[in-house]
Amino acid sequence: MVRALARAGKGSRMDEVWDPAADAAGWVEEAEAEIQAATDPAALAAVRTRWLGRRGRLTEALRGLGELAPAARRERGQVLNRVREAVEQALAAREAALEATARAAAYARERLDMTLPGIRPAVGQLHPLTRLRRELEDLFTRLGFSVALGPEVESEWYNFEALNMPANHPARDMQDSFFVDVPGFLLRTHTSPVQIRAMHARGGALPVKVIAPGHVYRRDDDATHSPMFTQLEGLMVDRGISLADLKGVLLTLVRALFGPGTAIRLRPSYFPFTEPSVEVDISCTVCGGSGCATCKHSGWLEILGAGMVHPLVLANGGYDPDSVSGFAFGLGLERVLLLRYGFDDLRPFYQNDLRFLQQFARGSEGQA
Repeated sequence: MVRALARAGKGSRMDEVWDPAADAAGWVEEAEAEIQAATDPAALAAVRTRWLGRRGRLTEALRGLGELAPAARRERGQVLNRVREAVEQALAAREAALEATARAAAYARERLDMTLPGIRPAVGQLHPLTRLRRELEDLFTRLGFSVALGPEVESEWYNFEALNMPANHPARDMQDSFFVDVPGFLLRTHTSPVQIRAMHARGGALPVKVIAPGHVYRRDDDATHSPMFTQLEGLMVDRGISLADLKGVLLTLVRALFGPGTAIRLRPSYFPFTEPSVEVDISCTVCGGSGCATCKHSGWLEILGAGMVHPLVLANGGYDPDSVSGFAFGLGLERVLLLRYGFDDLRPFYQNDLRFLQQFARGSEGQA
């Protein structure tokens, strides 16, 4: 119809029935209906071509204006230009609407939905041995001790000879050692070498009050021993130090670990680096001292070794044993864990099974 109207000549019947307002409204309505029916960019492009392309309906109508009389050409040209503007505006609006719809769909498909619960990251917890070590460090620093550290690959002099264990000394057989490729060095078998290093570091000054926590290595591997384990040793050197001072410190230690009602017992023993030497027992943590299978009905559990520092060790540390005295003690942290939690096998503490270790974690999750 548009092409026929556009090509109708002057004086034709079509020219006589031309109604600019009605025909323009009809063309716009028809074009807008096709535009709104386009549901994707390709369909919209096809509508654009049908109306505004080189052979489109409006393009053909505008091209046919040359066949009309000047007055009709001007009138119809104005109408067709208004129709073209309306069609272009409708196309632009529909194109923007389709783009917005596609963008919204992409956002819904690709966006990070912040309304969903996130994945809570796993929160790390300190290993029970690490937590126990820090607990003891805090206890002893409040008692005036400082923390001293030393190398884990140690010389034989510091590990044995300075501690009154010269070559061929029988006590060396008690510590089945890991030697390294460098002659005269080994993985330390105890943290006692730190005692000598701490005395050297003080340069003869008094007092010496240190604890030495750290890993040590011996060729033991069973339910209650590990090739690598953790020791904490303590050393105090000053004028007038006695066994009574040692007992007071040890009583404070065991009651902090096992409760205020814990009792201790000192039994004579032998260590090459202390004289006199004692084994320290605590009242059974299970029966309270009345006797049970855990303590073999004795009421006591061995917990650590201690004694007064041997005069030769004091001399090797740079102190005059005739002027000063001191005490030393050492305990295995694994032994404390076994007693605290009632276990008879320490190996699970080293097997990194989170189901086991989380029993000892602090906080809302994994609380023992």
